[in-house]
Amino acid sequence: MVKITYVTSESVTEGHPDKICDQISDAILDNLYAQDPYSRVAVECLTTTGLVVVAGEVTSHGYADIQGIARRTLREIGYTNPQFGIDCEDAGVLVSIHGQSPDIAQGVDKEGAGDQGMMYGFACTETPELMPLPIMLAHKLTRRLAEVRKKGIVSDLGPDGKSQVSVEYHDGVPKRLSAVVIAQQHLEHLSEERLKEDIKKHVIDCVCGKWIDNETKIYINATGKFVIGGPEGDSGVTGRKIIADTYGGIGRHGGGAFSGKDPTKVDRSGAYAARYVAKNIVAAGLADKCEVQLSYAIGVAEPTSINVDTFGTNKIPEEKIVELVKKHFKLTPRWIIEHLNLRRPIYRRIAAYGHFGREDSDFTWEKTDMAETLREEAGLTIKPLKAEAKVVY
Repeated sequence: MVKITYVTSESVTEGHPDKICDQISDAILDNLYAQDPYSRVAVECLTTTGLVVVAGEVTSHGYADIQGIARRTLREIGYTNPQFGIDCEDAGVLVSIHGQSPDIAQGVDKEGAGDQGMMYGFACTETPELMPLPIMLAHKLTRRLAEVRKKGIVSDLGPDGKSQVSVEYHDGVPKRLSAVVIAQQHLEHLSEERLKEDIKKHVIDCVCGKWIDNETKIYINATGKFVIGGPEGDSGVTGRKIIADTYGGIGRHGGGAFSGKDPTKVDRSGAYAARYVAKNIVAAGLADKCEVQLSYAIGVAEPTSINVDTFGTNKIPEEKIVELVKKHFKLTPRWIIEHLNLRRPIYRRIAAYGHFGREDSDFTWEKTDMAETLREEAGLTIKPLKAEAKVVY
């Protein structure tokens, strides 16, 4: 008998209040990193109607015009109309920044981790990106919502929006979409009928066409309208979309957010490294699905634990995989930062639409450059997967 299960994941557009905050936080990090790649940054943001509040710790030889960065980020997202809940020109921007605690700095200065905690990385063979299908479809929907808004393909849309997809699996293999949910902000005069028709045609059908059948339930602005959005409709906070940022609820999460943190904070760099390890394990053909957990103690360089779970899909013993990981991935904060070249102003671009499964050479944790080495040392005769190979559709 076929076992049928359902997995749901969601994504939000760059204009969602939480994502506004993530992008402002990472834009500040980028600005400081462009001036001083050894900046210590831990900046968070809150937004509500007409207001942005930025707070945190910065130690840097650079100087950031935080008010200017916040306004520019709002403008680039598309908040140029007061009707959308916040306006880049007249929003209030409050700033409270001080230096990094010397108690933290003394551990980081010795190349130890900037915090304690555990981080997870995940990879699987469901998609060309070696990511779970539900989160990839959810991100593609929100990216498309932003694209049709910015290009004027669908008029009168606001920056705020969300997607959600439910994928039906048969014995662990994705088969169809059981439901697609879209919430898209719009101006008052746009009729819901026209909005639903345009979103279905220009967004859902474009992204999800082959996964939809006559039984798929489609909900677009299910309340009837979505005019009040952005920070006016809901407050936003940095780091509140950690599941959308990672694997959409597939696998586990250590609880740490990414945005606004320089990579001495292992919440960010450790999670990137765990993804890098997991993706290379899967790309090497050592397993069809892999979750890597790392843990750290503040001020200590070596991880306190490394765990690999392949969910029974491993081709060699998991103990052997852990041995290979320890041999070829040093996984100290310094090694991670240097090997993945993380001291660069690349983070604002990552802050929306997920930190993983991205086709961009700057996102070094997505490389599978260690797959051949892992495969050879494991003694496997099969060829390693390429990121665009072995797709289960």
